Amino acid sequence: MWSSIVKVAKDEEGATLVEYGLMLMLIMVVCVGAVTAIGLTVNSKFESCASQWP
Repeated sequence: MWSSIVKVAKDEEGATLVEYGLMLMLIMVVCVGAVTAIGLTVNSKFESCASQWP
């Protein structure tokens, strides 16, 4: 019993999986923020061009 508890405590696969999950979530947040910022900029450019159209 004790040896199986020590084995689980020393197993680092679960920690690695959590770390990869956190990194993936951070990358997704950055990507969504970048796409949103670029989208707002492009939208304002299109609106500017559309307002100048006769």
